[in-house]
Amino acid sequence: MLDVRRMQVLRAVVTSGSVTAAATNLGYTPSAISQQIATLEREAGIPLLERVGRGVQPTAAGRLLTEHAAIISRHVAEAETALADLRAGRTGRLAIRYFATAGSALVPPALARLRTAHPGVQVDLKLVDPGDPLPEVAQGHADLAIVVHPRAAPRGVHMTHLLDDPYRVVLPRGHRLATKRVIDLANLAEEPWVGEWPMGGPCWQIILDACAAAGFTPNVTVESEDYTNAQGFVAAGLGISLIPVMGLANPHPGIVVRRIRNPEPIREIHAAIRESTLDNPPLAELLSALRDAAHHAVQGK
Repeated sequence: MLDVRRMQVLRAVVTSGSVTAAATNLGYTPSAISQQIATLEREAGIPLLERVGRGVQPTAAGRLLTEHAAIISRHVAEAETALADLRAGRTGRLAIRYFATAGSALVPPALARLRTAHPGVQVDLKLVDPGDPLPEVAQGHADLAIVVHPRAAPRGVHMTHLLDDPYRVVLPRGHRLATKRVIDLANLAEEPWVGEWPMGGPCWQIILDACAAAGFTPNVTVESEDYTNAQGFVAAGLGISLIPVMGLANPHPGIVVRRIRNPEPIREIHAAIRESTLDNPPLAELLSALRDAAHHAVQGK
């Protein structure tokens, strides 16, 4: 196999016209240059230089390798430039995973800011709801995921808290509890519930834990795959539901929303990022933008 470094030595000899001149330009001794050329000729299996007066000139094989050495040098320079652009955040690609309510409240303003700060960065945006995106982050298939925490984070994954999203009870208009401003969770023990589907995810587990603390298990009579449908079921009188504030951006006209206490369920929303990529400029910008979007979301509650 041809040695790329020796090909560059050959190129220096050919372009300078002599071994001595190439040695001066490269900072080597003439004998070192001659040894490099001799080794490259053994690798090529053919003479690469021939003497002409006090200098040398390339053979056909020497010219061929010199041309390819120039091409390799140009490609290396292009690679260095591309790497510098990537390192500085001028180019690259970010894979982002999110769940629906975070997508509507946090992701759009954060991505708009990222595009302004790093217009050359491509974004692979994917909704993973109700799936768990943490394994994708841990395995390097995603750069950032917005998740409900706390839970055991995979090794090497850093969690950044974005905001706390409290749950509210959603009641049909005219419900016996609709006149109260704040409702004890235990007062919902005998109600039919509109629950999340599929059950078993972190958001539903928060509700189950809160209900257990209040001394009951919710009686789920209707399952809904999103908060918009859940509000429709509640408005129709099919049950009550607990929905986080971020899921109530567009409340159904047939419902009333009330605070809960004793206890108040809260879901903690975090950004999950691999620890090894925390200093990536576009990723750091995106994380900062998500924090700001979360701050505005909290201020608007």
